[in-house]
Amino acid sequence: MGAPTGARPVRSSSRPALASHVRLAYDRSRGEHVLLGPEAVLVLNPPGASVVDLCDGRRTVADIVANLRGRYDRVADEEVARFLQRLVRKRYVELGDD
Repeated sequence: MGAPTGARPVRSSSRPALASHVRLAYDRSRGEHVLLGPEAVLVLNPPGASVVDLCDGRRTVADIVANLRGRYDRVADEEVARFLQRLVRKRYVELGDD
């Protein structure tokens, strides 16, 4: 999967972290987790919230996938990478050294 110009591709060794201007929150009125950014709200499903919650800049994508496999029946590496790549493109997530 190609990354947009200027964006680093998500690899299994990448260390994703929430961008400094974004935070993960639970919206009680919606009953869902959301990513809050300047003038933006992104509603997350439970697996998406689990992925984002593990994006601490220390864990690699491979670590995140392994952790998710302990919680969910089916976890595909490429689906997690595609989800994170979308968040990188939207500037919700930044990638640390890999």
